[in-house]
Amino acid sequence: MNTPKLTAENLRKSYGDHEAVRGISLDIAKGEVFGLLGPNGAGKTTTISMLTGLLNPTAGRVLVDGKPFTSRSNELKMKIGFVPQELALYPTLSAYENLLFFGRIYRLHGKQLRQRVDEVLEMVGLTDRAKDPIEDYSGGMKRRINIAAGLLHQPEILFLDEPTVGVDPQSRNAIFESVEALNWQGLTILYTTHYMEEAERLCNRVAIVDHGQVIAMDSPKAMIRGLGGGLLRVGLVNGKLPKVHEKVQTLPSVKGAQQLEGELMIQTHESRQALVDVLEVTNSLDATVTSLEIYEPNLETVFLNLTGRNLRN
Repeated sequence: MNTPKLTAENLRKSYGDHEAVRGISLDIAKGEVFGLLGPNGAGKTTTISMLTGLLNPTAGRVLVDGKPFTSRSNELKMKIGFVPQELALYPTLSAYENLLFFGRIYRLHGKQLRQRVDEVLEMVGLTDRAKDPIEDYSGGMKRRINIAAGLLHQPEILFLDEPTVGVDPQSRNAIFESVEALNWQGLTILYTTHYMEEAERLCNRVAIVDHGQVIAMDSPKAMIRGLGGGLLRVGLVNGKLPKVHEKVQTLPSVKGAQQLEGELMIQTHESRQALVDVLEVTNSLDATVTSLEIYEPNLETVFLNLTGRNLRN
C-alpha cells in the first residue's frame, strides 16, 4: 500500500476549556484533490494550521510522506505551499516584484528565481499584467497572484483556503482551471471552500467537518448517491411532530427521517412522490405544516442532512 502524502492522526487542539478540534483523522493520497468542508467555527482553520505546521496539536500528530511533521520540521515544510484566505501581497509593488520578494524567502535567487516567477505567472494566466501594481488588480486577480506565490518553491502539497471568496466569474474559472492543471501534473491539493459546486467539480474526496470532528468522508458522488432522491424539510407544530415522524418513516418513498426542533428532515427515494405522501400523512393527523422546503440531491443537501444547517450558516 502506498504511503499517504499527508496524514492526520486523531488531531486535537484545545484553548483552555474550549476544544476547537476533537480528534480529526485524514489520509490524503499523492495526487489527490481533497476537500475540507465546514461552516465557520467548525474547526477547519485550526485543522489547516496544524496540517501546515503553523500550530502544534494538543494531541495527535501529522505525517508528511510518513514522517512526523511539526512546526519545527523545516525540511518537510519546503514540501508544503500554503495559500491563505487573507491576501499576503504588497499593494504598491507589481505582481512580478511581489513574486521576486516571496521567492527570495524560499531561498530562490538569480536566473532560477526569475524563471520560476515567469512559470507561475503563466500558470495563473497573468503574464500580461505582471508589471502592473497589485493595487490596480481586481479581487480575483489578487487571489490568482496569491496562489502563484504559494507555488514558487514547487511544493508537493498545496493548501488552498477559500481561494474564490469574493472573486469575479472570470477569475473563478481561471482558478478552477489552474487547480485542475496543477493536479493533472501530480500536485496534491487540500482545498477548503464554502461553495459546494466547487467541491463537486474539483475534489476526488471530501471531509465534512462540524464541531471539530469529521462527520462524513467520501467522494462527492458517493455522498450524493447515499442521500437518495433528495431531501424534504418540513416544519410542524411541535405537538404533532412525534406522531408525524413515526408515520413518515414507514412510507415507501421515504429513506429515513430525523426529528429536529420544530421540523422533520426527511431523506427520500424520490422527492416528488415523498412530498405527496408526507402531506397525506400530515392531513390525516390534522398536523399544521408551518414550512416546507425541497432540496435536490447535491453536496449542500448532504451537509444540511448531516448537520441540520446550511454550509454558510
